Amino acid sequence: MTENETLNLKAWAEEDRPREKLMGKGRQVLSEAELIAILIGSGSRNETAVELSKRILSAVENNLNELGKLGVNELTKFKGIGEAKAVSIVAALELGRRRKETETVKREKITTSKDAYEAMKPKMVDLPHEEFWLVLLNRANGIIKKELISRGGVAGTVVDTKIIFKCAVEHYASSIIICHNHPSGNLKPSEADIKITKGIKEAGKIMEIPLIDHLIITDAGYYSFADEGMI
Repeated sequence: MTENETLNLKAWAEEDRPREKLMGKGRQVLSEAELIAILIGSGSRNETAVELSKRILSAVENNLNELGKLGVNELTKFKGIGEAKAVSIVAALELGRRRKETETVKREKITTSKDAYEAMKPKMVDLPHEEFWLVLLNRANGIIKKELISRGGVAGTVVDTKIIFKCAVEHYASSIIICHNHPSGNLKPSEADIKITKGIKEAGKIMEIPLIDHLIITDAGYYSFADEGMI
């Protein structure tokens, strides 16, 4: 193959380029060689970054654990791998090793309205103003994130449904709980509270991200729309 016939990263069809492939199809579809090719950025005059990555992997029998044992000096022995590229590979594999060692954080799980209240109480009691919070849940009802949506005055706060579901979609939430506090201590939902709940519930049906509860929180306790049959 002549130099003109040799493909490099820039010359590949877009669907075959690792960076574009990752952005368009997701990281899961890339091979180990393609992931390493993204790290090193470019190949040599005679081979693409993916071909170079395959050659490195072949030398360790395609075993990432063995590749992770190689240091900068060992990697720079491969033609086409300079110090900067070797450092990138070593750093990426070290991050992977540390991730494996990190204990999985146990998520708070919501099975009752009281669970939701206990999860949000520390953030919402003793406030002199109203705040509206969103709780994002995964399929197992574990809390993915607690997000402050809006902050208002003593009498109320503005809620934008679009912001709620944008946040839910971005974090791959399977369901949501909404919460707001009443600084007055009154647990009775207002007409505005009921209207907001209905609107978010209907939007959740369309988005297939159901609203499973709306809590009104005060220093003395809480009101659950789900418990009261209001959802």
